[in-house]
Amino acid sequence: MIIIDNMELEDYEKIENILEKDFDDFWTKGVFISELKSDNSKYIVAKENDDIVGYAGIWISPVDVEITNIVVKKSKRRKGIGCLLLEKLIEITKDLKIDNISLEVNENNYSAIKLYEKYEFKVVGMRKKYYNGKDNAIIMTKYL
Repeated sequence: MIIIDNMELEDYEKIENILEKDFDDFWTKGVFISELKSDNSKYIVAKENDDIVGYAGIWISPVDVEITNIVVKKSKRRKGIGCLLLEKLIEITKDLKIDNISLEVNENNYSAIKLYEKYEFKVVGMRKKYYNGKDNAIIMTKYL
């Protein structure tokens, strides 16, 4: 059974040594820790038997919420964990009384795009060569 909970610094410490290998994480430790400590960020984890199998985060402003990442452990993908994390982020946004949630996704990340479309995110723009100076980012928004 998957449990979604608030991410704590201890949770990060449990996965920091396996992030690159198991999670495709691209953030440095310093950036991740500052995100966890920020009042304008919120991170959640998906746990299965106390094993962290995914995490997700948002940036919060007074008028909108932006998803920073949704990451699922490579060995646990395609099991609905990304859906659970996204549903919780949408719930958090609604609880904050904010009426839209946005994200940027690599145009080549077809499984992520399909997930966001399933939850009625719409394409609202594009950032050219946003990822590694070559891949475009699709900007998607869900209006609540």
